[in-house]
Amino acid sequence: MYRLQIKGLHKSYGAQIKALDNVSLDIPNGMFGLLGPNGAGKSSLMRTLATLQLPDSGEVLFDGKDIQKHAPELRKQLGYLPQDFGVYPKISAYALLDHFAILKGILHKAERKEQVLALLQQTNLYNVRKQAVSTFSGGMRQRFGIAQALLGNPQLIIVDEPTAGLDPQERNRFHDLLSEIGEQVVILLSTHIVEDVHDLCPEMAVLAQGKVILRGKPASLTSGLKGQTWRKTVSKEALPGYLSAMAVISTRRVAGRIHLHVLADACPEAGFEPFTPDLEDIYFSALFGTQRSKKEGVLC
Repeated sequence: MYRLQIKGLHKSYGAQIKALDNVSLDIPNGMFGLLGPNGAGKSSLMRTLATLQLPDSGEVLFDGKDIQKHAPELRKQLGYLPQDFGVYPKISAYALLDHFAILKGILHKAERKEQVLALLQQTNLYNVRKQAVSTFSGGMRQRFGIAQALLGNPQLIIVDEPTAGLDPQERNRFHDLLSEIGEQVVILLSTHIVEDVHDLCPEMAVLAQGKVILRGKPASLTSGLKGQTWRKTVSKEALPGYLSAMAVISTRRVAGRIHLHVLADACPEAGFEPFTPDLEDIYFSALFGTQRSKKEGVLC
């Protein structure tokens, strides 16, 4: 059983941008979801874990070893799918995956061929293995990305916004693939899409403004807000008044009306009804607390 331990990571870009602010997480074997809005510091954390950049301070241990002191060893156990990746034009999926396998140190030709073909089959790309990756759809390219990340049977897999831009069918295929491989290794899934974490991850954390603001099991976090979430349908014209007077965690427009979700210990006013919060409500309530603290000048 492997474990990823992140201890007090700090990372800044210049004097103004603090990307990571004392980030600490203990991530066990299996799927772990990291939720956060764009600009929260997720990609900075992913690049640090993938040894593509050094933190200003703090340490990361994988299987008890400092990843910066044992970077070559970690990279042999690492599979990384960044948010964006380029491909060589006019090179087939098979040829490009074979090239990546060589770069990853799989030098025995027969072993490499077996693994490349198996991964193309596993990611449902075998029938298009002779087609140039540059011609693939977004979903096909993402599946190719996870195939290259799985080369060499890695024990730590990092995927950064893997389903952004995918249609529902491709997203479901990607979920099935991650679920299949996520039982025996550590997979860190970084995303701003709440459904991805809800569907895949038994444990999660929320990152905002470079800080971990929430951590736990989705079911436990949801039960923690029970009795504190209220909803009401309001008009567009009335919305600004509610936004200024109440702790609004989310708004959803339906058929010209706005469904309002708020946090309160008791019914805020007539017309509100209690409801059982879902993971999206947990996520938005955590972000609301951070944003409110920032406006008030209070540390979260």
